[in-house]
Amino acid sequence: MSEPVVTVAEVKAACEGMLQKQLYVVLTKPTRGLGPVLENLKPHLAYQIDIEQRGIMVGAGPFWTEDEKQWMGEGMVIIRAASIAQAHAIAAADPMHKSGARSYTIRPWLLNEGSLNVRVTFSDRKATID
Repeated sequence: MSEPVVTVAEVKAACEGMLQKQLYVVLTKPTRGLGPVLENLKPHLAYQIDIEQRGIMVGAGPFWTEDEKQWMGEGMVIIRAASIAQAHAIAAADPMHKSGARSYTIRPWLLNEGSLNVRVTFSDRKATID
């Protein structure tokens, strides 16, 4: 027996009324160990800040090992893009990927559920995200 095929349209219909925000998840991992990753970290972070400030990046960060004690050079970036082709162009422009220090894969992701709490205090100009 084969598995049923579920189309994107069927998923969206089942989730009617939810956010249904199409995003793209870039999963990135070292290709030649941590040395090249560390060499490209500064320009990579500058690129990340640039796409954040331009409203492209939703969020990004490193993955720890399962014991939560080490970083092996892997990470994830969630981006806004008009298509998967545009998402690939954004990911490919990252200095970390351009240098070959990391490779990446992209998964289209539909954001439906969840919440974000933001508290802003005016007196000290601070914001807290939970």
